[in-house]
Amino acid sequence: MKNPLPGLPLIESPLFPVLLPELGLNAEEVRIGLELHERGYAVFDFPDQDLVARIERIQASLGPRFGVDFADPASDKTAGDRRIQDAWEFDVDVRAIASNSGVLELLSKLYGRGAFPFQTLNFPVGTQQGAHTDIVHFSSQPEKFMCGVWLAMEDIVAEAGPLFYFPGSHRWPVMSNALVGRKGFGGTLASAQDPFEAAWAAIGRAKGATAETFMARKGQALIWCANLLHGGSPQTDPRLTRWSQVTHYYFDDCIYYTPAFSDEAIGALDWRHITAISDGQRRPNLYHGEPVADLMTRLRGKPASDPEGGWSVRRMVQRMLSRRR
Repeated sequence: MKNPLPGLPLIESPLFPVLLPELGLNAEEVRIGLELHERGYAVFDFPDQDLVARIERIQASLGPRFGVDFADPASDKTAGDRRIQDAWEFDVDVRAIASNSGVLELLSKLYGRGAFPFQTLNFPVGTQQGAHTDIVHFSSQPEKFMCGVWLAMEDIVAEAGPLFYFPGSHRWPVMSNALVGRKGFGGTLASAQDPFEAAWAAIGRAKGATAETFMARKGQALIWCANLLHGGSPQTDPRLTRWSQVTHYYFDDCIYYTPAFSDEAIGALDWRHITAISDGQRRPNLYHGEPVADLMTRLRGKPASDPEGGWSVRRMVQRMLSRRR
């Protein structure tokens, strides 16, 4: 059966169970794929024989940057900075985890397009972050070609603020500014998820949704779909650590943008200009294999205003108004 819906990630497609026998997956890949399809997340053992040594080096390298005395069992581990973004730029072990070939191969098979990492976040403690979806921060056209992989760098206990998620919430409506009645392009926000929190809460109440927590063992990892509602539980013992790494992945041949600051209906997208961690190369915004800038230039007959993102909103609106006149 040829896939008639190539604009959906395979594991997000309603046809995934039908297509599954033709994908050439092994038993473990089938399990992970079905759990992602049905629940929006899947747990697996991170495939790196040097992982324990990498974790030790990462903790030694990044620890001093958080402003906390990790050697003192009684110190408040939550008192310092809670995360370092994009440590892959200077830490070879963070980059190696993000670029793990086994993970890239797995994601590429399950999504039907080549996967590449574009952002890392390293944490010494729990985030205590409210429930949110990654898709309001990182989205794509076609939609949902993005996912996160969370790696436990130590055994996680309840008092350390474990990750939580709402199984099946990846099938809830994808939040956009249009859906919640606001305009986003060119705006500012204290947090990109703030405008959508009331809607997520209302849907959760209507569905009677119950959160599950991930009591991970060291070396376990969790993949979550772009629209899975998740967050960090409260940390009740500030003396504890909860070392982890999150890597965010995009997929080839997409347009990459931030929905919280976009208005899709009028083509006003907050473009992202992406560099793949795995090879250090830029990933241009593509539409069916063609750079968006080239496509818009050909369609409109004038140079694109953004070398990777296409036309400016102002120019598009001016042209629409002139046509109406």
